[in-house]
Amino acid sequence: MFKKLLVANRGEIAVRVIRTAREMGIKTVAVYSELDRDALHVRLADEAYALGGQTVTESYLNTPAILDVIAKAKVDALHPGYGFFSENTDFARAVTSAGVTFIGPPPEAIEIMGDKISSRIAAEKAGVEGVPGTVEVIKDPSEVVAFGNHHGWPVAIKAAYGGGGRGMRVVSNPESAAEALESAQREAEKSFGRSESYIERYLTWPRHIEMQIFGDKFGNTVWLGERDCSSQRRHQKLIEESPAAEFPDEIRQAMGEAAVKVAKACGYINAGTVEFLYQDGKFYFLEMNTRLQVEHPVTEFVTSLDLVELQIRIAAGEPLPFTQDQIIRSGHAIEVRINAENPEKGKFLPSPGTLSKFQKPDGFGVRLDAGYDSGDTVSQYYDNLIAKLIVWAPDRAKAIAKMRRALDETVIDGLHTTIPALQKILAHPDFTAAHHSTKWVEEKSGLENLIVAPLNLGEATEDAKVLREVDAEVNGKRYGVRLWFSEKDLDDPPAKAGTPTSERRSRAKAHSQIGGGSGTVAVPMQGTIVKVLVEVGQAVEAGQTVCVLEAMKMENAINTEKTGIVKEVRVKPGDSVGGGDIVAVID
Repeated sequence: MFKKLLVANRGEIAVRVIRTAREMGIKTVAVYSELDRDALHVRLADEAYALGGQTVTESYLNTPAILDVIAKAKVDALHPGYGFFSENTDFARAVTSAGVTFIGPPPEAIEIMGDKISSRIAAEKAGVEGVPGTVEVIKDPSEVVAFGNHHGWPVAIKAAYGGGGRGMRVVSNPESAAEALESAQREAEKSFGRSESYIERYLTWPRHIEMQIFGDKFGNTVWLGERDCSSQRRHQKLIEESPAAEFPDEIRQAMGEAAVKVAKACGYINAGTVEFLYQDGKFYFLEMNTRLQVEHPVTEFVTSLDLVELQIRIAAGEPLPFTQDQIIRSGHAIEVRINAENPEKGKFLPSPGTLSKFQKPDGFGVRLDAGYDSGDTVSQYYDNLIAKLIVWAPDRAKAIAKMRRALDETVIDGLHTTIPALQKILAHPDFTAAHHSTKWVEEKSGLENLIVAPLNLGEATEDAKVLREVDAEVNGKRYGVRLWFSEKDLDDPPAKAGTPTSERRSRAKAHSQIGGGSGTVAVPMQGTIVKVLVEVGQAVEAGQTVCVLEAMKMENAINTEKTGIVKEVRVKPGDSVGGGDIVAVID
């Protein structure tokens, strides 16, 4: 078994892996960016090393920096988590070339299945039908137009080397093809370090159902069960559950067998997820994620298996400890993603900031996987997932009731979260009847009428005690001493990205969001301007996009609510802005 494990990730998945490794008696090593110096995963690890930088590219996607930590810390295994480098063939090869075990599939399998285009080809060779789409990288918007005209609109542009809805755009007509392709490629590059994209037919009312598979080095491959991930917005999952409701067992068995065929077709080893779209009694191969999934805890609840431990043991050369017919699934599990987003009116605007209060739920069958605690900051530079709340109950109705109760107990101050939207979805009769699809949240859930309570910043009292960690770095290795201070004795920390200072708060209150019907166009959250679409003297109409703002790895169109002439443009691409900052003035 491994002696020391490096977790090349951050947030809740890094915390998740660290906890299991420590239970197994394995020393853990964390890495961190400048903004994550005091992050929860850093505090929990046995050792932590600085990567430098703030953005993902400067830190968690910096291969030389991570390889340097591998050498310094003398680790013998690396767990990539999900996202970042988890499906990057070059990174996996660099790790193994350094004599370190990569906890995941072999690079050759990532090369085939991590690339969504080649995975489609492999699935077809294995006899598993996929959603109609291309098997070549898009080079020009005219290819999108030609595909849409042939197969019908809308179509989906998807990142070839990504997942989680990042780098995906739905194109409704030929006129929007060029802009959608540019936006998808830009987002994919920033999220996964690769911009390649392909096209798929966009089904009308599908459910997104995926199969968890595991393979070992001895040729054994099994499917553990399915997860329904149909509750999505912006093609990113909000709620996942297992087993899928109103899902025929014969389809379940056929889908599981198809998933195993796909895995064996590429010599797959370790944890993987084969994703399908299910509509009108038929399922289609969508893609394979060559890593652990965000929603893996629901499978853990219904199978009573620790999937991270299983990953580590298989990577260490152990065989699967069970056969297909020995897998037992019981009860029903549901997971919700608590993201730093404001879901008011269904917009889900990014909401970075500091968690001034985080009251966590508890009780039988309740689990919270969090990457943050009270006092931690959710930065605009990273993914907006704060925590995953997972519940288990004997049946689906009781699981829904338990989840609603657990969400009621969860209190987060200092930023907006998706909790109000999750509560509304779980209470909707369509959801309880399993009549939802991947389009249901945005089209029929009623979230466009959702009103969210004003933000509670949860200011600390004068005499509150605050835990602080005093840091020292020696040759890039982090050491820390934890001390309690009276807050009145502490100076205010310097303003930094993701921290809601009093100055930012006053500016946010002074200006309405996205123009507010006035001539000023203001941004509703912190972020970086990636594109400016107007110029001084240009005539614009109400609803027209003035600029594109990137926050928490998502692009957001900033629109004017007034028809008129552009009098001022106050930003340019690359500028950092805070919530309430004015980006343009319309006369």
